[in-house]
Amino acid sequence: MASIFRSEEMCLSQLFLQVEAAYCCVAELGELGLVQFKDLNANVNSFQRKFVNEVRRCESLERILRFLEDEMKEEIVIQIPEKSPQTPLPREMIDLEITLEKLEGELQEANQNQQALRTNFLQLTELKYLLKKTQDFFETESSLSDDILSEDTSGLLELRSVPSAVAGKLGFTAGVINRERMAPFERLLWRVCRGNVYLKYTEMDTLLEDPVTKEELKKNIFVIFYQGDQLKKKVIKICEGFRASVYPCPEVAAERREMLANVNVRLEDLNTVITQTESHRQHLLQEAAANWYFWSIKVQKMKAIYHVLNFCNIDVTQQCIIAEIWFPVADTVAIKMALQQGVDRSGSPIAPIMTAMEIKSTPPTFNRSNKFTAGFQNIVDAYGVGNYREMNPTPYTIITFPFLFAVMFGDCGHGAIMLILALWMVMNEKSLLAQRNTNEIWDTFFNGRYLILLMGFFSVYTGFIYNDCFSKALNIFGSSWSVRPMFTNGTWNSHLVETNPILQLDPAVPGVFSGNPYPFGIDPVWNIASNKLTFLNSYKMKMSVILGIIQMVFGVILSLFNHVYFRKTINIILQFIPEMIFILCLFGYLVFMIIFKWCQYDVHTSRSAPSILIHFINMFLFSYDDPTNKPLYAHQQEVQSFLVIFALISVPWMLLIKPFILRARHQRSQALITNQDASIEIEVDGHPKSVGKGNSAGAHGGHDDHEEEFNFGDIFVHQAIHTIEYCLGCISNTASYLRLWALSLAHSQLSEVLWTMVMSIGLHQRSWGGLIGVFIIFAFFAVLTVAILLVMEGLSAFLHALRLHWVEFQNKFYTGCGYKFTPFSFKEILDGTAEEQT
Repeated sequence: MASIFRSEEMCLSQLFLQVEAAYCCVAELGELGLVQFKDLNANVNSFQRKFVNEVRRCESLERILRFLEDEMKEEIVIQIPEKSPQTPLPREMIDLEITLEKLEGELQEANQNQQALRTNFLQLTELKYLLKKTQDFFETESSLSDDILSEDTSGLLELRSVPSAVAGKLGFTAGVINRERMAPFERLLWRVCRGNVYLKYTEMDTLLEDPVTKEELKKNIFVIFYQGDQLKKKVIKICEGFRASVYPCPEVAAERREMLANVNVRLEDLNTVITQTESHRQHLLQEAAANWYFWSIKVQKMKAIYHVLNFCNIDVTQQCIIAEIWFPVADTVAIKMALQQGVDRSGSPIAPIMTAMEIKSTPPTFNRSNKFTAGFQNIVDAYGVGNYREMNPTPYTIITFPFLFAVMFGDCGHGAIMLILALWMVMNEKSLLAQRNTNEIWDTFFNGRYLILLMGFFSVYTGFIYNDCFSKALNIFGSSWSVRPMFTNGTWNSHLVETNPILQLDPAVPGVFSGNPYPFGIDPVWNIASNKLTFLNSYKMKMSVILGIIQMVFGVILSLFNHVYFRKTINIILQFIPEMIFILCLFGYLVFMIIFKWCQYDVHTSRSAPSILIHFINMFLFSYDDPTNKPLYAHQQEVQSFLVIFALISVPWMLLIKPFILRARHQRSQALITNQDASIEIEVDGHPKSVGKGNSAGAHGGHDDHEEEFNFGDIFVHQAIHTIEYCLGCISNTASYLRLWALSLAHSQLSEVLWTMVMSIGLHQRSWGGLIGVFIIFAFFAVLTVAILLVMEGLSAFLHALRLHWVEFQNKFYTGCGYKFTPFSFKEILDGTAEEQT
């Protein structure tokens, strides 16, 4: 795990593989997951690459697998075995294609047959109920009137009583229509037929099922009476337009009963066939469910292998595949073993050849991590992937990030809830991982379970420091404040402490404060004092400044390790040293004054203590004549004047010296190259001839390009920006750390308000109703605590801690302009976390 402090050392190699062994070798490298392939065909269209046909075949298999998965949804559970299958050989693709295509064909045929049978069953069912209802129509309406069709005042069709002889001359059409189309269907019949038809309908009580969408259908049965072929044609066209199903219906009652009996027999037979068809379909799906997971993994692996092989080149003999790979130097032996295993599996007699290449481009950045450090590494990478071999902030972020979060979120109760939740996720991580939850919010919390665990642990710790648990103090060791009998007739007594809403604590009052500090954290008696905020604000504000300056100084120190590793001596002398002088002379001295004042003044002399803020301002103004603010120590004026002057000297030290030294170095290198060019002679036609400057570029690899790259103006501006950014950043970053104080104050006040406005209502009730009410009130208190103080305040503290690390801490030593190492890994591909290779 040494690479956690600095990214892994990477190697670029050229890999020569025999065509027959290439597939198996790439498969073994995919299982290993430590090799990144460079795309050697970046300028080649994806449809013109060597293995594009194999990729298309894999995509076709993926389509079949998606079809099978859709068919199994909500019906059959896909069986997931404990072990993943081995990467299939190329010849297994043919067998897999035959198996899946056969299964797809059988399942499609079963679906089509089932759909046709269900459609026939639906039609017979509609005909069955239609015959029953038409029988009822003819029985109830046994005669028609002379005025057979007439319009009532409501615009509907109405049946009049007429002799049966007239009724027998009428024609009729019977059918079934969707219920929601009934009203426009009726209106259009009336308008088109000019009121010369009679419509009678009723709702079908039985709910039918659509054979395609499986949705429930609500339908109506209708009978339309009319006279003449013209009206019949109009009625038929209207029925077709509204997609109404028209069925033949005999006029004679005996024929209708006979037809109904035949329909019932056909329905019974059809139901038997449908059951057998569904059983066959379920059998096919069960067979697919048993092997779907294996098939899916095999297809994904094959597709990934051919996709990587498309990155490679093939020599002119078509017998050798050439690849370029990045891999960590520490894993060279494991990679060679994986290649040998691939050759053995393929049966090829020719071993692969791996030769190191000269690195011309910047290698990728690879920080090896595990399940504990992965969450913290993701936080760092979200800001920017580090430069190659640059110091990695992750090992320090593991401690500082949850600690600074806890400084803003310090509460024993809230931290304990967070800690318990994280412990539950950590202890059940195997079962939770096996569930494969697709909820993005849940995945975010689960992937950061170890981060939440440390945030909860440190929140409990800082909660004990603040002595704050759900806005209440814990009296564990006994308060150092006391009410003595001698004060019964004076300022202090027991009744006054219990009833007085305004109670200020003064450590200087004799007999009230024992003089011994509380063993751990804040004395609990401060929780009832009216000057509690005054005391805690001063404490937390100064603590925030101290923590912030310490972290910034540590960040500057880490930059020294980068300069030493990359052998940039000029950066050590002209950048690191003046940066340390500037920040220590000004802000390091501020920390010294805070701690010195804490140690120098006690409860009896604190009223006469000078103001650190005024001293710090006067330090820059060189003003030491303020009689109201006495010095902290002897010779303070001399010390502060020296520190300010030394800090001011460090500014031009950073700004001016480095650009001019770089310019002098460049001029010396140019003069050296010019002298070498003048001394080179070549013989032309037997006579020596000096090579001019115009020819020296080819002889020396094009140093003119380097001359164009060096620009003194750009370097000076860059150095000026860095100097201004650092000097102003030290001031603004120190002020930015005051968010530790502000967020801590906001959290404690919100917690106190929530307790006062919710829980105190039930606790102040001394009747039986208050006892019952406290259970109801506690539910509101718990919901508000989780929603506001844990979720909203926790997210706010998390974002502020993120900003403090990304801006105030990492900008001192971390560039973050590299690109991530993205190895070819089956595990990441199957988990869906693989990133596109560049």
